[in-house]
Amino acid sequence: MTNSVVDRCPDAVRAYLALASGEDRTAATPLFAEDAHVADDGTDHRGRAEIREWLDRVAGEFSYTTTPISADGDAASDRVSVRCRIEGNFPGGVVDLDYCFRLDAAGRLMSLVIAPAVDQG
Repeated sequence: MTNSVVDRCPDAVRAYLALASGEDRTAATPLFAEDAHVADDGTDHRGRAEIREWLDRVAGEFSYTTTPISADGDAASDRVSVRCRIEGNFPGGVVDLDYCFRLDAAGRLMSLVIAPAVDQG
């Protein structure tokens, strides 16, 4: 994924966004630490096995594209937030989501919380 919005983000965040937007979303699984946690759509997924199942399920539910529109954090950060616009064949068709990443000391994804974007207006 080439997108200047995420160019300064840590490698694992950029790689996740690229892989999770592609045809094989489960390829993003190794970016997570063994004991990582993902919270999405009111459900928690703990450990790589559950995260892989979640990525596989999400890939089969809807067709969609993910476009990063803003990022807070840089390559030296252990916490990074990326706002993405999701467009696809799901109810509503377009939604902005905040992806809040936390990385471990080795640069792997320790947690990811995905939630509807809340405007700070």
